[in-house]
Amino acid sequence: MILQRRFSRVAVATLAFASVLASAGPLAAQTRTSASEDAKQAPFPSGRDLIGLTVAGSYLAARHASVERDATAASAFYRAALRSDPKNSELLDRAFIAALADGDIDAAVKLADRILTVDKNNRVARLVAGVRSLKQKNYAVAQQNINQSIRGPITDLVATLLSGWASYGAGNTQAAISSIDKLAGPEWYPIFKDLHTGMILELANKQKEAGARFERAYKLDDSALRVSDAYARWLSRNKDAAAATAIYQGFDKKLARHPLVVDGIRETKAGKKLSPLAENPQQGAAEALYGIGASLTRRGGEDLALVYLQLALYLNPNHSLALLSLADLYETVKKPQMAIKIYERVPANSPLKRNAQIQLATDLDAVDRTEEGIKILNGVVADDPKDVEAIMALGNIERARKKFADCSETYGKGIEAQASTTDKPNWVFYYFRGICNERSKQWAKAEVDLKKALEMQPEQPHVLNYLGYSWIDQGINLDEAMKMIRRAVEQRPDDGYIVDSLGWAYYRIANYENAVKHLERAIDLKPEDPTINDHLGDAYWRVGRTLEAKFQWAHARDLKPEADELPKIETKLRDGLPEDTSNAAAAEKKKDDDKGG
Repeated sequence: MILQRRFSRVAVATLAFASVLASAGPLAAQTRTSASEDAKQAPFPSGRDLIGLTVAGSYLAARHASVERDATAASAFYRAALRSDPKNSELLDRAFIAALADGDIDAAVKLADRILTVDKNNRVARLVAGVRSLKQKNYAVAQQNINQSIRGPITDLVATLLSGWASYGAGNTQAAISSIDKLAGPEWYPIFKDLHTGMILELANKQKEAGARFERAYKLDDSALRVSDAYARWLSRNKDAAAATAIYQGFDKKLARHPLVVDGIRETKAGKKLSPLAENPQQGAAEALYGIGASLTRRGGEDLALVYLQLALYLNPNHSLALLSLADLYETVKKPQMAIKIYERVPANSPLKRNAQIQLATDLDAVDRTEEGIKILNGVVADDPKDVEAIMALGNIERARKKFADCSETYGKGIEAQASTTDKPNWVFYYFRGICNERSKQWAKAEVDLKKALEMQPEQPHVLNYLGYSWIDQGINLDEAMKMIRRAVEQRPDDGYIVDSLGWAYYRIANYENAVKHLERAIDLKPEDPTINDHLGDAYWRVGRTLEAKFQWAHARDLKPEADELPKIETKLRDGLPEDTSNAAAAEKKKDDDKGG
């Protein structure tokens, strides 16, 4: 998103928001629950759930919801506790932060007003009150509150930009520009300053000055999406369509096919004059909150980013980029359920709707609503059969859900779509289709696809590993397969699955000592994988370490292996392994006997 590369980790580390969040606690706590665990969490509490809870009960429930990053439930429980103990300042602060995180800005505003009656210096409450006044076009009050809001390298910039937009809204363009120009700070400040002064001057109909600001921001960073977009839009109205198109095409060379850029190229080539990024102070302020919030999302500042993005959407509910950034933030903290709600809000006419649909489908699958996700992706592909991103997403869901015949067909559509474009074919489609064909017992087709993927990427470790492992498992092309797997391990020495393949390859050729060595290494890398534990159990058994073998098999059983593997493991736990009478084992035994003689 906009200007992220200009943000340093040092700047993020200095966020002055910590004083409030530390007392509020929950936003700063981050859990890493899996998608399936997230899907199984208790639903949002109903009114009946809240009735009869003690203050302590509501507080503990709110704390738990906060740790789980369920801002909706946390907000409800904190407010329930606050109703029972309305003078408790800690509960008031926590309820305020939770409402803010949940995007319930109306509730947050009311709580902010209560906080400011007892703590006039609460800077977060001042910020929220200022944004509320800005939305209501009460610009003088907005400035007063914003100027007393939180301070720090990032928050200073936000407050100054918002105050500038309030000044413009009050009819004082010069004061707005002067206040922004006077702000001194880190080296990434000027891009934001020039972008927003350009937008303000543009709305004030000072087009020549606006163009100079946009051009200056563009020269500072021509890879910033919002800078390029704002400048191109200004050019389309004040110079000519060709100049605007050139800006979009320049960005497209750096980041191909961004939907907003593709839309801009199409519109400017048609000679259209594009509207400004912001058409009023509220949209301008939302743009400031979005721009910095999106940047923070990518730099580990999720807590503050969440607040800024929610406030941006309060001012401009249909800001598609802010919606996508907020959903992305929820995905980052492993909350697909919350991301789903945000993706569903992206306007149908937005150029970003398709992107939102693809991510929405992926998150639906993550919470076990797979068929809904597949239906959405089928619709996206039906609208554009050459949409390789949607095709890839659909194939990946089908493959993960073991719909191997379906995913083979889907990846085939991706290969066909690429063949009809000027794009270089993507080896990944062949690799994934090869996997689907192999898993659906169509080895001849799988081998062709895997070889094709390897032809396109000769040293690709995952392809080397999969094809080599498959050959070893079938007892064919053993020498070549071993070489391929060794090359894969050389490139990915810390990949437990690839190291497991090498260990299993040694096992399959009855070189059990080497199998144990590599499988033990694989276990160190991936201790919770049932297949690797099962493999190590087999290798232990063959070298006479039977107690350890049974321990590994028992561990593999307890790690929830695939359904068809569980009976095999249980049989080994009961009976062990039968004697190895394979030719490979006999050859190894003869080799050992010869060495001993």
